[in-house]
Amino acid sequence: MKIVVCTSHVPDSATKVNIGGDGKTIDKAGVNFIISPYDEFAIEESLRFKEKNGGEVVAVSLGGDPHKETLRKTLAMGADKAVLLKDESSQDSFSVARAIADYVKEVSPDIVFFGKQSIDTDNAAVGSMVAEMLGIPSVSVVVKLEMQSGKVIAEREIEGGHEKVEARLPCVITAQKGLNEPRYPSLKGIMGAKNKPIEERAPAARSPKVQLLGMRKPLPKNPGKIVGTDVSAVPQLVKLLHEEAKVI
Repeated sequence: MKIVVCTSHVPDSATKVNIGGDGKTIDKAGVNFIISPYDEFAIEESLRFKEKNGGEVVAVSLGGDPHKETLRKTLAMGADKAVLLKDESSQDSFSVARAIADYVKEVSPDIVFFGKQSIDTDNAAVGSMVAEMLGIPSVSVVVKLEMQSGKVIAEREIEGGHEKVEARLPCVITAQKGLNEPRYPSLKGIMGAKNKPIEERAPAARSPKVQLLGMRKPLPKNPGKIVGTDVSAVPQLVKLLHEEAKVI
């Protein structure tokens, strides 16, 4: 079985992010980058599929040299091969999906894993776009997965409950928290990953469909106001909610 798992190289959610001088990108000085957390569930599931069914896990990421750090972590967890689709230009979800779809079409895997979304842009679009471009089924926000006779049976989150679906192979799966418990890389895996080569490919030129005009931090919240400590404050509270907050 050939398995492709796609990873994103994103700022750590605990890092304080500042906007760069161009007003369109973040200032990367002092920013710690990690594997997007949802991708860790995708990586773990791809490794479990390999352990149950045999085959090869290929980790893929689109970006510049810094993305090799993320790919090496994936190798340390147990992936067999890593491929960097090297492109340092600014990309939207469509152009990222196009580059990945072109690679996936070339290698013809049985299943492709993504995290349900990357935590930098939160678009949650690339996995489904790749499936559409390839003309194969996709199942998103998956929390349980098994394979039976050339198809997968997936349980996915929907509003208010879970939905159980079947999809034939090849297909795309996007992983949600709860699908599994990602493993920690072993010392042997970490040492081995340092010596594994990372294949570099230059994806075809693509034109983004979305243009980023600018970034800004959220506006500061208005300070809170205490109008009283007992029932006598209720009329004043109602007045403020109506006239200032305009919520009633």
